[in-house]
This record gives sequence, C-alpha cells and structure tokens, in this order.
Amino acid sequence: MTGAMAEDREPDGIVLTEAQKRSRRQRSIAIALALGVLVVLFFAVTLVKGPMVLNRPL
Repeated sequence: MTGAMAEDREPDGIVLTEAQKRSRRQRSIAIALALGVLVVLFFAVTLVKGPMVLNRPL
C-alpha cells in the first residue's frame, strides 16, 4: 500500500468525540490527584512514625 492510499483511509478503531476526550482527561486528572494524595499521606505517616516504624518485635 502506498503512502497516499494510507492517508486517505479512515482511522481504524474507535474515534472519540470531543466530550468523551474531555471526560477521559478529567477522569485521568482525578485519578492522578487521588494517587498523589495517597503518596503524600503515606509519606506523612512515615515521617510522623519516624524510625520506630522499622523496629518490629521478634
């Protein structure tokens, strides 16, 4: 297949509408923010517990 023929074809697969793209982006941002909050929370808890978090009873 030549390059000119490939450019004339419709894209394969599902083509999202602008509303669907916007919704996907907002969902991705929300997931990223939630993950960031969890990372900060775990880091803060680790700092508050201090080095005692490594001392385990035998």
